[in-house]
Parts: sequence; structure tokens; C-alpha cells
Amino acid sequence: MPAFPRAELEEMVERWLQANRDAEAAGDWRTMADLYTEDATYGWNYGPEHDFMAVGRDEIRDIALGLEMGGLDGWQYPYQEVVIDDQKGHVIGFWKQVADATRADGSHYEVGGIGGSWFRYAGNFQWSWQRDWFDYGNAAAVFMEMIGDGTLSEGMTKRMHRALGGDLPGHYERGTLPVGLWDAP
Repeated sequence: MPAFPRAELEEMVERWLQANRDAEAAGDWRTMADLYTEDATYGWNYGPEHDFMAVGRDEIRDIALGLEMGGLDGWQYPYQEVVIDDQKGHVIGFWKQVADATRADGSHYEVGGIGGSWFRYAGNFQWSWQRDWFDYGNAAAVFMEMIGDGTLSEGMTKRMHRALGGDLPGHYERGTLPVGLWDAP
């Protein structure tokens, strides 16, 4: 017997993908927090010295989906493929990061490499755990290119200035996370 019915997981994925499209259109990802349990964790790596972790739905809403996604208005994260493991209740989605801004040749700025999210399903159409990965070097390179081209949005410029100030909520030096990247619920 599977951990969760396959049809339920497929419906959760469809709800998630629609919520993602709606958030992209609105330029506000915070509404997606309703798709997490109250005690969910959501984290990712920020290079060799830093990690990010939001613990609980409120931090996911306010920090991960609010502050961290702030400035990415107009960006899209189209999922290219989704893999569902109904035996474990895991879902893995592979996505791109594509800006609405375009280069002089008309091509969209896009973070190179592969981005993705690994979810653990808790039932009741909610995730209990999410971990993302993306190519941090390629993300930094595309933002630097946009700065040089004068196409970085005002919101992202403000976000980057805020980051230069350090001591951002949810950001931790390696080894000091409140919940480890690999810790399961």
C-alpha cells in the first residue's frame, strides 16, 4: 500500500503548479504558504559558507516566499519535469528561472544550470518539508549581467542592497541551521 494515494499526490502537484503560476502572475509568492503544514521547514544552500532555512508556515510565508522572493516580480519558474514517489510521499520538481527582462537580442535572462525542489508530502494537500537547489554561481552571474545592462528591476536592486547589509532573517552560517538541510520531519 502506498504511503499516499497516487491520485492525491498528483492532485497536490497540480494545485502546487497552479499556485506557482498564480503567484508568478501576481508577483507575490506568499499565498503559497497555505500549501505547507504549520511546522514545515523550507531550506536551501547559498554557496560554500551559508544556508537558508525557514521553520514553520509563518517564516515560510514571511521570509522564504516574502523577503527571499521579493524583487523577483516578473520572473517565472516553469517546471520542466515532476517526479512523484507515492511510496515515500516525495515529489521532485525541476524548474527554470527566467526573467521577464530581455537582452538587446530579445532573449530572456535565465539562470543557467538546473533548479529544483524536493518536497515531502504530509497529507491534507500540504508539504511538510521542501529543499531547493539552484546554481548559485549562475544566479549571481545573471544578476551581475543584468546590473551591467541596466535591466535589474528596482525591487531586485533593493533586495540586493538589503543583502549587502548582512544579518538577513533565515540566513545561517554553515553548520548553524535550526534544522539541518537533510533533517526529515
